[in-house]
Formats: sequence, structure tokens, C-alpha cells
Amino acid sequence: MGSDPQYAKWPLLPLAQHVFTLTNPYASRPAQQASAKSLQDAISEHKMAPLYRYLAHPVEGILNPVGEASSSVVGKPTSRKSSAVGMIATKGPSSSINLPWDEALYQSLQADNQRELDEFQKEEDEAVEKAGDTEIMAARGKRAEFWARVGDKEKAISSYDDVYEKTGILGTKIDIVLAIIRMGLFYGDKQLVKKHVERAKTLVESGGDWDRRNRLKAYEGLYLLTVRSYNLAAPLLLDSLSTFTSYELCTYSNLVVYSVLAGSVSLKRVDFKSKVVDAPEIKAILGDGSDKLLALSGAISAGPGADASMQDTSSIPVGSTAVVNLTTLGSSTDQPEAEMSVDFSSLSQLVSSLYNGRYKLFFQALALVEEQFLTQDRYLHEHKNWFIREMRLRAYQQLLQSYRVVGLDSMANDFGVTVDFLDRDLAKFIAGGRIPCTIDRVSGKGVIETNRPDDKNKQYQDVVRQGDQLITKLQKYGQAVRLRGSERA
Repeated sequence: MGSDPQYAKWPLLPLAQHVFTLTNPYASRPAQQASAKSLQDAISEHKMAPLYRYLAHPVEGILNPVGEASSSVVGKPTSRKSSAVGMIATKGPSSSINLPWDEALYQSLQADNQRELDEFQKEEDEAVEKAGDTEIMAARGKRAEFWARVGDKEKAISSYDDVYEKTGILGTKIDIVLAIIRMGLFYGDKQLVKKHVERAKTLVESGGDWDRRNRLKAYEGLYLLTVRSYNLAAPLLLDSLSTFTSYELCTYSNLVVYSVLAGSVSLKRVDFKSKVVDAPEIKAILGDGSDKLLALSGAISAGPGADASMQDTSSIPVGSTAVVNLTTLGSSTDQPEAEMSVDFSSLSQLVSSLYNGRYKLFFQALALVEEQFLTQDRYLHEHKNWFIREMRLRAYQQLLQSYRVVGLDSMANDFGVTVDFLDRDLAKFIAGGRIPCTIDRVSGKGVIETNRPDDKNKQYQDVVRQGDQLITKLQKYGQAVRLRGSERA
């Protein structure tokens, strides 16, 4: 068993989501008002002077649109603006709900911050004189957590690195690197996150405990999601569902959404069935009626762990429905916010309609998922257009692989779209080599003919090509050998 996680509370990642919501043109006005209030309350409660300046300063704040309240300022710094790309929804935020700047509040927060820093310095000085290395490192760790709490990215990372260099405990080193990853996620710094994910993987492979290995899966999966590597993120996120404890990273409901979306767009049909459609952790959330109750009771299991006692469901009414309280699926004292109720019906419909081939319902569910999840989440928003396009492609491929010839109007009717839309949409995928088929509209209504690749013929052509390349290399090698032999003679 490893030690309990350290440095796991700060920064508060939900605050980054609130900043995103303020600048998100798809967010509703009540949601933006709630986000602004949450930010103001958190800044006041946790004395976040650096974050307050970073967000709301009338000249340097990232929530201040370029050109407003600063057009007359000569030499206005732009580094803050350019570094905020991963934190805000648009390059030029124009939200009607703003985070007001209060100079008196800022000065008060700064004074509180300085008092805390003086106390940390006093504690460290006393530890140097009277105590040992453990107390010194504890004081330095408090300073690092302080900078993470108030939102000073550079000083927090520098302080964490200082603690990292001075400690020899592997578990603590991993916790520090995970804290730096969260700082990168908070500010949308993908390069920083990538660097420290690799660093954490090296540490975990050198002897990390079971809990930290599982936590790193969720961290790496979320990072891969932000860089659009859904195929690599899916297995990590899905594996994290049954052992999730990283509530400092995201809520369990968010993890379910990320896992289902990543699996839906990237997994092959067989894996999609076993890891998403039939997964007990997902059925407990997305299932309906008896499936949800069986999953919650443990009767549906991904492994041999479901014994006879778990499978006794005679007392469960088959037709009843259950409300899942996501906060009971895992508890943690470091969980930053209580989870709000989430309507998973559109996500459930997306999964079931895709697998069962109900494509009209699938397109409707895809639109609802875009509106409810893709446009509202800071990690999903950037890639929403790509995700929608890939999901449409997946549905087209799934239908066409079962037929040699399909009528264009028949396929359009199955998907609930017009013939012209389907024609234009398929044409883009065909031109890009994503769907091996042709569309013939000369005959009248139009038909789609699939061109199934001949695997045996492809293998034969590959062998011939590789053989030609090998013969060419041997000939060049033979010429070089003969030349060198004549030179020796």
C-alpha cells in the first residue's frame, strides 16, 4: 500500500471551467451568471490575488476584450492574452457577463497573501534552526500549495520543482508532478502537461504504487483528450471508471462523459460493445430499467467477480427506474465540488442507436450531445467539429459495409436527412479516401456502390512491391561489393 496522496487539492480545476463558461458563446446567460458568482466567491474565499489580476485586470486581464479599456494604453503587454488560448472559449471574449475589477479588493487580497507568505517564511526559518529536513520540506510544500491556490502558475511550478528536487520519497515526487499537470490543465498549457505526463509515467514505472498508477491513467487520458488523441485516451479513461479516485481532476460524471465519447468515436465495434455498450460501470449510469438496476446491484459484471449472491435480483422490480446519485459512486474529502445532476439521456441514446443501427435517432442524439456536452465543456469544445464529423463518418461506414449497393434516397431516409445533404457529406469523405465507394446519380435517383478492398490482392501486391525493393537493394549492394573488390586488386 502506498501513502495517501499529497498536494491533491489545488488548483481548483472547476474554476477553469467557470472561466471558460464566461467566454463561451454557447453558454446560457444563467450559466454565465452562476460562473461569474462562483469565480468571485472563490477569489474572495481563497485570497486569489494573482488569479484575480490575471482574469479581471482592466489592462492585462484575459477576460478584458482586446481594445476595451486599454486602447489608449501605450505598450500594453500582450503576453497574457496570447497565453490564455487554452483557458477561454474564444480569442476575443465578448461575454455580456464580466468579472468586475475592484482595486480595493485586489489590494486587500495582496496584503492577505503577503501575510501568509511571511508566516511560511517564518515557519521555514524556525524549521531550519530547530527542526529537521521533514519540517523544512513541509514548510516549502505549504508555500508551493499556496501559490497553486492563489493562481500564480509560474511561482507554483517553481516552488513544486524546488520541493521535488529536495525530496527522495517516490510517492511524493509523483504527487508533485501530478500537481504540476493540474496547473497545466488549469491554464490550458498542453506542452507543460505533455512534458510532466511523461515525467510521471517514468516515475510510476520505477515503482509507483497501485493508487498512483490508476490516478495517472485518468490524468493521461484527459490530456490525450485535449490533444484529440481519442483512440489513445479511450482505453485509459474506460479503465479508470472502476477505480476512479482522482476527484481533484474532474467529477465522476465528467469521466463517464469523456469515456463514452472517446470510446464511441475510436473503438472498433467489438470493443465498443464490450467496453462501452455492455460495461457495467457505464450501464449503471446510461442504462435504462432493468439494465441499470442489474449493473447497480452488481449482477452485471465485467469479470468473474459476480457471485451467486450478487445475482439474486428477484426483489428488484424490473420495470422501475432509478435515479443515480453520482456522488455516492466514489467519495473523497478532496473533491472540490458536489456533483450536479446530469441528464445522460442523449448520451445513452447516442450509444444505443449507433450500436443498434438506428441512424435517424443517432443523428438526433448527436445533435443533443453537441448542444449539451461538446459545446459546454472546456476539454471537448475545441474538437467538437472534428468529433461530429468523425461520428457521422462512423455511422456511414457502419451502414455501407453491410451492402454492395445502396439507394441514395433510401440511405438519406434512414439517417433522416435530405438526399442533397447526404450527397455532399459523403462526397467529402469519398474524396478524402475515408469511404471506399462511388455515387452514381446519372441514372436518376442515385445509387451508392461500395468498393470493398480485396485483402488477398492487397497482400499479393504488398509482397511484390517489397520483393522489388529487396531486389533493388541487393543489386546496389552487389555493385558496391564488386567495386570495392576491383579497387583492392
